[in-house]
Amino acid sequence: MLAKEEVALRSLRAVKAAILLAKTAEGAKESLSADDEIKLVQKLVKQRRDSLEIFEKQNRPDLAQKEKEEIEVLERYLPAQLSLDELKPLIAAFIAQTGATGPADMGKVMGQASKELAGKADGKTIAAVVKELLAK
Repeated sequence: MLAKEEVALRSLRAVKAAILLAKTAEGAKESLSADDEIKLVQKLVKQRRDSLEIFEKQNRPDLAQKEKEEIEVLERYLPAQLSLDELKPLIAAFIAQTGATGPADMGKVMGQASKELAGKADGKTIAAVVKELLAK
């Protein structure tokens, strides 16, 4: 607030509001774990990416710019994401572990990969790499 960084302030207020909503939701635990908080910030980033895509399709650069700025701020608080080059060998190992042989086994691989790579890679990216490796 003191630095007058409007984008950071807007983004962090959204995180605070989401955490308060999660804590006061019906059936919620007393406190959120670090993993829950990371998932929450990832969800906010995903929402902003979806909005960004819509704003770009509707030719609204003013709103798209706001979403891009907020994504940049929120990503500072997330763990570093794995690159495609780092992701492929890990997913190949999951394929070997599950014994998957083709696209029909994608669910088995995705279940394990999503669990193991939570917070380290985006679900869409994981799915694309799994699909690519199983198609070979």
